Amino acid sequence: MAPLLVPSLFLLALLRALPGTQAACPVPADLRPADGPRVCARLYDKSDAYYENCCAGSELSLEPGADLPYLPSGWYQTASSLVVGPRCELTVWSRKGKGGKTRKFSSGAYPRLAEFRLGIFGDWNNAIAALYCKCN
Repeated sequence: MAPLLVPSLFLLALLRALPGTQAACPVPADLRPADGPRVCARLYDKSDAYYENCCAGSELSLEPGADLPYLPSGWYQTASSLVVGPRCELTVWSRKGKGGKTRKFSSGAYPRLAEFRLGIFGDWNNAIAALYCKCN
């Protein structure tokens, strides 16, 4: 039985490391509630080294056309995970008033913003200071 245990543990570790195996983040199609308005994107203030613990904590839902050069109280440089809805695009900036570095996120789940580079030394974890979300 021991020889089978080692490959099983290796496979489990490999599945945790693969992108796209995030269990906690909703799929983009799930952002649209059955009885509510369309959601362009949703930001989360928690992420983790394990994908199943990402997209947790407080949430900030954005409607299509949301244009926030100054984020609401408590969300300035707080987002650690995000999900962008189908046929939508989220543009973010690293400084208030749409200044600094910029990045576009297309439809999909982004469980760890720490995996996306912001310049030479930084990343997008806790770096979003302004945003614009649009949908087709």
